[in-house]
Amino acid sequence: MTARTADRTRYNRATAHLDAPIAIVDLDAFDANADDLVRRAAGKPIRVASKSVRCRALLERVLARPGFAGIMSYTLAESLWLARAGFDDVLLAYPSADRSAFAELAADPKLAGAVTVMVDDHAQLELIDASRAGGREEIRVCLELDTSLRMLGGRVRIGALRSPLRSPAQLAELARSVARRPGFRLVGLMAYEGHVAGVGDALAGRPLRSRAIRLMQSAARKELAVRRAEVVRAVRAVAPELEFVNGGGTGSVQHTAAEAAVTEIAAGSGLYVPRLFDNYTSFTGRPAALFAQPVVRRPGVGVVTVLGGGYPASGAAGADRSPVPYLPEGLRYDAQEGAGEVQTPLLGSPADDLLIGDKVWFRHAKAGELCERFDALHLIEGDRVTATVPTYRGEGQTFL
Repeated sequence: MTARTADRTRYNRATAHLDAPIAIVDLDAFDANADDLVRRAAGKPIRVASKSVRCRALLERVLARPGFAGIMSYTLAESLWLARAGFDDVLLAYPSADRSAFAELAADPKLAGAVTVMVDDHAQLELIDASRAGGREEIRVCLELDTSLRMLGGRVRIGALRSPLRSPAQLAELARSVARRPGFRLVGLMAYEGHVAGVGDALAGRPLRSRAIRLMQSAARKELAVRRAEVVRAVRAVAPELEFVNGGGTGSVQHTAAEAAVTEIAAGSGLYVPRLFDNYTSFTGRPAALFAQPVVRRPGVGVVTVLGGGYPASGAAGADRSPVPYLPEGLRYDAQEGAGEVQTPLLGSPADDLLIGDKVWFRHAKAGELCERFDALHLIEGDRVTATVPTYRGEGQTFL
């Protein structure tokens, strides 16, 4: 029996009393993935990316483990919700234009002390000030550095279109603007190297492209390590009491942690290990988050149809954004239909052993986005469901 077959047996036994569609998190795998992230971080604390978890109970679980500290959130409304729930170190990783939330932040000392907001433009500071509505609390601010790799004299750019701030001089200028403006305090610097941390370098059946990605990532790491250190020195000259320098992501933990200028690592997807993380040479995780759809039809030999399943992930549209049939092994989509809105045909010899009502287990392409489809996660230890906890959606929260 293969390990995957054994997992299918466990999951089916644990959820025999539950009707699909359902979503699960295998806590043994979740905890093992957390341990691996800590090992790769080599002593630097890991700030958990909430967008990749989207479940308060699991955020609490991982933050209770040694090696983890703080949350990296994705909207200001979510940040305030988490702070009200007792999370006392929340870094908002993206700029916000939520005026009412800024007014709430500026009026509440507990929230203002727990939440740090992202800024990469003078206009964002103006918006925050205009949103205060009389609130006088000091706003904690983090600046974001553009990490993209520029080649051929800047004509070629590799990396996400995020911050416009790239040079030490640009970061230092905005740092001085924050320092001069009453009601703000610069406490952090962030740089997310998505082209390294979020791009697999071992694509199945594509050895040349994989090698090209590895070469690009090696060059990007070297360039960014030098520039990030220069930026940190420039910003610390303005704000010597800078509390943290955040960098990295699941795919680059050990490389980013090796930089002396970085004080903490961001990671989240590596806890669930969705399918996009199968294509990395830097680490191997255990799939922890899965969902099951029920077999509802048997159209013919070698074919079953499951209910729903069309849960595409964000990003550039492509086959790699679809969930993947995982258990039983050997099932695949019909090329003409793919993953459907209300039904999904699956092809392959394992289909002939599936009965009406049986579960087919899938892995989502990305991590936390799965939780936007389910209001609860069934937590499995061994072959038992030991708890059922709400996702953000299950708590009535849909921040994006």
